[in-house]
Amino acid sequence: MAARKPDPRPIVLMIGFLVVAMCVYFVILGRMAVNLIGEGTAVSIGLGVGVFILPLLGVWMIVSTLRSGIEHQRMAAAVGDLGRELDVDDLPRRPSGRIERDAADELFASVKDEWEADPSDWVSTYRIARAYDYAGDRSRAREMMKRASSQYRAARSAP
Repeated sequence: MAARKPDPRPIVLMIGFLVVAMCVYFVILGRMAVNLIGEGTAVSIGLGVGVFILPLLGVWMIVSTLRSGIEHQRMAAAVGDLGRELDVDDLPRRPSGRIERDAADELFASVKDEWEADPSDWVSTYRIARAYDYAGDRSRAREMMKRASSQYRAARSAP
């Protein structure tokens, strides 16, 4: 029996709602910045410029986060199409749902050997990033996922 994929619509709708809410917030901040700058005093102009920077930073963070998320979803789909997903369904789990530490460490050791054999392969780098995440090493997981993303982009743009 094939496993059912979860319906992504609720998550996509929630992300859409949050992005729209943040955009409304950015518009409100932008108006406040314009009003502060319009007052013309040195303090209000300084505050207005500072307030105006916040929406710009927010837009940049939203765009970069969404781009990364979309790219990670594409990589996950490509890895699935290649049949190289990490199978963690049978690994023992804690009551919280996290994979038991020993099992995650064993999974990491096997994926590490594969990655060390070919660190230039984006799929191997993606798999080790996921293994780091399962093992609880978030900083290395992010580092390796960034590396996998750049390798993936390079592989897609190669002739």
